[in-house]
Amino acid sequence: MNFTRSPLSRRGLIAALLLPVVAAGAEAQGESATGLAQKVEIRRTAFGVPHIRADNLAAAAFGLAYVQLEDYGPSVAMGLLRARGELARWFGRDSIESDFSARLEYARAVQTHHLLDAETRAVYEGFAAGANRYVERHPEEFPVGFTPRFTAYDIATRDIEMATGGSASRFLARLDSASRPARAVSGDPGSDPPGDDEIEEGSNAWAFGPSRTTSGKAILMRNPHLAWSAGYYEAHVIVPGVLDFYGDFRIGGPFGVIGGFNRDLGWATTNNAPDLDDIYSLDVDSARIDHYLLDGVSLPLQRELITVEFRNGPGMGSETRERWRTPMGPVIHRAGGRIYILRTAGDGEYRAGEQFLRMMRSRSLAEWKDAMRIRARMNSNFTYADRAGNIFYVWNAALPARPHRNGGDTTAIHARSMSDMWTRYVAFDSLPQLLNPRSGYVHNENDGPWYTNVQQPLDPARWGPDTLDRPALSLRSQLSIDLIDSRRKLSLEDVVKLKHTYRMLLADRVKPDLLAAVRAAGLDGDVAAAARLLEQWNNTAAPESRGAVLFQVWWQRYTEGTRTDTMFARRWTAAAPTSTPAGLAHPGRAADAFAWAVSETARRHGRYDVAWGEIHRVRIANVDLPVGGCLGPMGCFRTLAFRNEPDGKRAVSGGDGWVLAVEFAEVPRAYSVLAYGNSNRPDSPLFGNQAELFARGEMKKVLWLERDIEAGTLQRYHPGVER
Repeated sequence: MNFTRSPLSRRGLIAALLLPVVAAGAEAQGESATGLAQKVEIRRTAFGVPHIRADNLAAAAFGLAYVQLEDYGPSVAMGLLRARGELARWFGRDSIESDFSARLEYARAVQTHHLLDAETRAVYEGFAAGANRYVERHPEEFPVGFTPRFTAYDIATRDIEMATGGSASRFLARLDSASRPARAVSGDPGSDPPGDDEIEEGSNAWAFGPSRTTSGKAILMRNPHLAWSAGYYEAHVIVPGVLDFYGDFRIGGPFGVIGGFNRDLGWATTNNAPDLDDIYSLDVDSARIDHYLLDGVSLPLQRELITVEFRNGPGMGSETRERWRTPMGPVIHRAGGRIYILRTAGDGEYRAGEQFLRMMRSRSLAEWKDAMRIRARMNSNFTYADRAGNIFYVWNAALPARPHRNGGDTTAIHARSMSDMWTRYVAFDSLPQLLNPRSGYVHNENDGPWYTNVQQPLDPARWGPDTLDRPALSLRSQLSIDLIDSRRKLSLEDVVKLKHTYRMLLADRVKPDLLAAVRAAGLDGDVAAAARLLEQWNNTAAPESRGAVLFQVWWQRYTEGTRTDTMFARRWTAAAPTSTPAGLAHPGRAADAFAWAVSETARRHGRYDVAWGEIHRVRIANVDLPVGGCLGPMGCFRTLAFRNEPDGKRAVSGGDGWVLAVEFAEVPRAYSVLAYGNSNRPDSPLFGNQAELFARGEMKKVLWLERDIEAGTLQRYHPGVER
């Protein structure tokens, strides 16, 4: 990749930014919407899963856009308007803020569209045509006069990477805070009930090789857990001889963060957090305005003017903002005779859709790796399995090959020449990865790559202290290892059952010390009875479990106002990676917190021995059922976050939602569940229609073979054609 690629010229930028207004009505090149509609058929099976069969990729994308709008309605179109940078044009100035950065991304999509391969362009064009067709056919769902006429550029914009302001904001905040006196923080956190849970934006993934399965075939399990408003969308896209892929498509586009499988292979993603940017300071040229010095040469800063139109009653207004940049990245600050720039991996990258399409069409590990080497996907762990029996893990990142120590977001590195800055990525094949380990499994739960297989750990010394996360294992990861690190051979059904375990590993680690602390404190009455309850409790967050609610209230009180890792008697250590942390560092505090928790649990819920599922519920559509699972830091692999309800109950707000498990036999065999359903429309029969299944810890059979899809079809139609 060429990291010194020049951005659009000022004239080119202005022209591109005008395109949303003056050219957005232009139809994508290719077939008419009617022609595309006739070349794709939607077959809805149980739970409304769309199996999209089309003659070509453009028609398949047309169908995918149409069903997404059927199930998610105007929110899809609003996402496309946001990508185009036209929210304010339709809805007024209070929607203007995101339009400025979106216009830059849109301009990049216009500039690079012709560089994409023909297949990817066809997908973008088909998706735009499908979205337009839906808007035309359902004007009642949109504001009067809503005629945005989406194009392939709008869809491609969602896959553009640009430098974001996260690191820049933290750097500037540090500069600001350095000039301000520190403020004291005091006060008792109090005993009010905790607020809504913070949703872990994480995932779980397993892959088992033939030596670990009863069938002798590889198995993959995918399990992202985000907010239940994240918009995972389950679909099967078939273009005979071209594409046959089943998985999750995030609402709003044809690609997004895709995971799933084809006949030959599949993959799962789990979040990682590589450091992909650096802040550099460059000397200004004191003799020339808006110039800087690099390699002894005076170079001009590039000025970008971004104009956004906004609706102003019956008329239109506009606002223009100025941005400065260099070929190495945007300017974020000027002070002390220097300019500060943000250099970000992937700034201007446009090929994410092309990469995912190639991955979806790959037939072997070699082809799949070739697609990954495009490097348009900036981050994420990838866990892979295939029909040939391979299992593979890679800590994926467009990781800068830095010629200096990592400055993070607190230090600006002074650069006098290009040799002081990074100009390439670490090669894909040099990233931490593991292929076919001897003990037959790989896994990831958002920790670093080091214990992808605990029997065959990766050595951090190979990559250096500045490159990756330090070795660590969360309790969620440790429970995962405990579930799968054995010689036991697993069936696909065994994998599904293990995925839905209700174990709470934190209880295994600290309950003995807690009970000892309560006994040593000589507590009696209800507290002693509650301790006996806890002793009999099976350390799970199962719906029927009595003791889990009390234990959670106690742990929150015990760790209140502290750094949690300091509250264990033995902190996590690489010498005992799967048995630490453990024990309690403060027995007296633990006993006091337990006595408080007994009365507090009774106050909140009527009694201290309340069942977990009596309080923790799946509440969506007309479903209101008990559910098992808890937060990852409590050591749950079935990860769930909850919000407080007015009646004192807690309803799932995020965590496990989309789960997929597939066995790569001669014909793939799979189970899935999408807890919140394939629609967010409250009046849709698909809204929450898998919630009962999810609450019971069950999954539905995936229909893959043509005969099974036909037998299971409940509704068939050409999208956008009168029925």
